[in-house]
Amino acid sequence: MTFKKNLLSLAFILLNLFNIPAQAAPSAFISGSYQQILAANADRPFMLVVWSINCSSCLKDMELLSNIHKSRPELKMIMLAADEPSATEQIQQILDKNQLSGIENWAYADDNTQKLQFEIDPKWYGELPRTYFFDKAHQRTGVSGVLSKDDYDAMFAKILN
Repeated sequence: MTFKKNLLSLAFILLNLFNIPAQAAPSAFISGSYQQILAANADRPFMLVVWSINCSSCLKDMELLSNIHKSRPELKMIMLAADEPSATEQIQQILDKNQLSGIENWAYADDNTQKLQFEIDPKWYGELPRTYFFDKAHQRTGVSGVLSKDDYDAMFAKILN
C-alpha cells in the first residue's frame, strides 16, 4: 500500500513538473457583455477588435495587432472573436500563435450572432474585421476593413489625447 501511495505521489509530481499552464479561454460574449466591457473600462480609452477565424483579412492582421500590443502597452486592446461557440479551440490557437492570448479576449457564446452584433453597433452589418476605437469618454469610432499601421497610429493619437 505504501508503494502504491509513493508511486501515485511521484506520478502527480511529474505531471505537475511538465504541466505547462494553458492560457485562459476567451470569455463568453453573450447579451449584456458589451455593456460589461464598457463599464469595466470606464474613463479609459481602448480598442475593440472584432475578428473571425474564417476572415482571411483578420488573420493577416493578427501579426500587426500583436506588434501594436507589444509596442503600445498604454493602450488597452480587447479582442472579440465573432465565431460560432464551437470554434473556441481554433480561436485559442490563433491567439496563442500571435501572442494575443494574454490580453482580454472574448468569443461569441450565443448562436444568435445578429443580436450580439446589434448590441455592439446597430449600424454595423457584420463585415470583418471591424475595429472600434474608444476615447476615455467612450466616444467611439468604428472602422471596417484592414487598417495599416499608420491608420492605427492616427486613431491612437485621436483617442489617447
